[in-house]
Amino acid sequence: MLLSMASNQQTRPGIGGLAKDRATGRIGVVMGEVGDRVQMRPVRGGRGWDAIRDHVESLSAREELSVRLAARNGNSRVGL
Repeated sequence: MLLSMASNQQTRPGIGGLAKDRATGRIGVVMGEVGDRVQMRPVRGGRGWDAIRDHVESLSAREELSVRLAARNGNSRVGL
């Protein structure tokens, strides 16, 4: 019997991907990993933070679209 992964199953995001830190509820860009920590930074820049690897998860397609749209709208307000 062949088992397959469900299409909605979350995987760990790679460097440069968007992710959610479940411990804080913050969403950010994965910048790197060291040991059991994942370095993240806010989508629109700012001070980064370390998250515990087991608390970091990929965003759903809907969440990712929402975050990217919010960032794009924020950039258009300041002329970027």
